[in-house]
Amino acid sequence: MAKTYAGVDAVAGVSTIIRAGEFVALVGASGSGKSTLLKTVNRLTAPDRGTVLLEGQDVSDLPAPALRRKVGYVFQGIGLFPHMSVGENIAIGPRLAGKPLSDERIAELLELVELDPAVRGRMPDALSGGQRQRVGVARALAGEPHLLLMDEPFGALDPITRDALGDRVLRLHERLGLTTVMVTHDMAEALLLASRVLVMDSGTIVADESPRALLDGAGGRIAQELVAVPREQARRLAGLSA
Repeated sequence: MAKTYAGVDAVAGVSTIIRAGEFVALVGASGSGKSTLLKTVNRLTAPDRGTVLLEGQDVSDLPAPALRRKVGYVFQGIGLFPHMSVGENIAIGPRLAGKPLSDERIAELLELVELDPAVRGRMPDALSGGQRQRVGVARALAGEPHLLLMDEPFGALDPITRDALGDRVLRLHERLGLTTVMVTHDMAEALLLASRVLVMDSGTIVADESPRALLDGAGGRIAQELVAVPREQARRLAGLSA
């Protein structure tokens, strides 16, 4: 599969299989093609060449409402509608698909992401950044998707909130039996959350390894340059406590 912008391959000949139940992290430097690749799955971006299959079906052949029900998407920068309440934001996808959510279901989704159901009547600007991103995750889960896509979901959050929300998403992934693909530029985050890490460079996948294999030196030069950052941070922290 490939996608080109202005003569430059944002994604160049990527071919990979993601198995049901995996938690996959897409990592790489800015401009490596991570977000473009992710967006081809739910048709936010259409590939110029090749196909994307979801459960054996070409996503370009699926009606948009059916695709949106199968795929939950957590936006970079949260992406809540500021003129809608929390509950309305969570329910927007099912409502557009003609399957409105009950108040009980909205409350259940808020509890899943560890928010008080009472916040459903608030507007997004009344919430903290971490709370808004939790609402974004609840909205992505509202249609009971088979696949959860996340594009730099925690990038704008403070470290404590980021760590707590990452742990919550991992527990939801396991509890709900999801298949999850997360774009991140943070290799430490990828190593801690994912069961499999795909490293991208110049639009191609240059490494496909487990976190343990990467920590043991696998994946090649580019992957190991990314692993070196959290490894060096850990070394320096250990030095401070020595």
